Amino acid sequence: MAPLELDFDSCYRAVSARDSRFDGRFYTAVKTTGIYCRPICPARTPSSRNVRFYRHAAAAEAAGFRPCKRCRPELSPGDPGWDLRGDLVGRALRLIDDGAADERGVAGLARRLHITERHLHRLFVAELGVGPLAVARTKRLLLAKQLLTETGLPITDVAFAAGFGSVRQFNATMRETYGFTPSELRATAGRWAREPGPAGQVTLRLRLHPREPYDVEGVFAFLAARAIPGLETADQASYSRAVPGGTITLTPCSDHLALDVAVDDTRQLNRIVARCRRLLDLDADPDAIAQALGRSSLGPLVAARPGLRVPGAFDGFELAVRAVVGQQVSVAGARTLLGRVVDRATAPGGLFPSAECLLDADLTGLGLTNRRVGTLKELAALVAEGHIDLDGGQDPAEAVAELLRVRGIGPWTASYIALRALRDPDAWPTGDLVLAKRMADLGITHDHIERWRPWRAYAALHLWSSS
Repeated sequence: MAPLELDFDSCYRAVSARDSRFDGRFYTAVKTTGIYCRPICPARTPSSRNVRFYRHAAAAEAAGFRPCKRCRPELSPGDPGWDLRGDLVGRALRLIDDGAADERGVAGLARRLHITERHLHRLFVAELGVGPLAVARTKRLLLAKQLLTETGLPITDVAFAAGFGSVRQFNATMRETYGFTPSELRATAGRWAREPGPAGQVTLRLRLHPREPYDVEGVFAFLAARAIPGLETADQASYSRAVPGGTITLTPCSDHLALDVAVDDTRQLNRIVARCRRLLDLDADPDAIAQALGRSSLGPLVAARPGLRVPGAFDGFELAVRAVVGQQVSVAGARTLLGRVVDRATAPGGLFPSAECLLDADLTGLGLTNRRVGTLKELAALVAEGHIDLDGGQDPAEAVAELLRVRGIGPWTASYIALRALRDPDAWPTGDLVLAKRMADLGITHDHIERWRPWRAYAALHLWSSS
């Protein structure tokens, strides 16, 4: 298989300099060793005549290369370009990260995107050099490799956690693709103790690596201020919440975020990892954002908060409900109201209510106006019926258009949902009074908003966090 077209000289310079800005954007395959690496691999830079460059780890694996055990490609941050583009391939990659291909197959993935399986395959091959099935398989293998290396999870549990149908299939795929079995990799990774958890639950810790610089204090402060009682517990040192089948806790460490997972079904791990990365906005491109916004009227704010992120959402519908309930009330007031909603309509296990659950719940007497309750019910019905997809399957512009048809959802609410749930880096909360006041205080006129494209969501966070 021929490598995807990349600028060879630029890639080779990045590899020679071990430039972290390119981590996750491409992979270096070394023909003499059969290994593929991240651009930041500490190993000696190979001769230019012996390397190939691939856009995605799956393309390198399809060409017969194995992941490096030293730089560990499974720890790479995601390519930030897909959120910026928001196209079909980008949305498909997000859904693959979320486990859609494992649950429904590539055909189900294509149906969720409202295209044919053949068209989806053609788009993937054109963009990445391989089809969606190969991408999903590589995703499973790299998660399995991380679990084998970092945890004491039994190999049988690793197989199912990574999305394989059987241990035999897992062993065969690992040997065929990587040249070693799970047991052989586990033997070289050292011994790990399996931490005790509640009966029936597995407790383990994984590392999540952000693209640096990363404003961890700002992200955790933002989440802590909006933590819903009964669902989340957060401060500047940790964030915990209920997830299907258990709980997660995120803790900042020196060079990564620690993800502690306690669940009764390890098959949720792929989805949990992907959603935590989006929640914390770990894959954004801080250098590109700083270069664009730093030259504008926001320059002093950007310099003061390098690596500022836009906190995302663990669940798109949950974020939409947050946005509706938060209309025209303070952040603290919204927390109180949302806590009452969770207490009244919560799903088993302390989870945020699903669209179906909220649709059937009695929301009277919680402090919500009748109009607000009506908006929540209409939104829940559209999400439950599949007309609005807030978890990556729908084009962001189409999702916003559908949201604006809901009575009680205006431009501010739709834009806020796009900013956090749909991961649109150019979303701007139209009509936000805090933003308008902060811009006035700084002497920034309204016409500057257009100059901040395509990073207006990050401009909004800089202004919000500076007030």
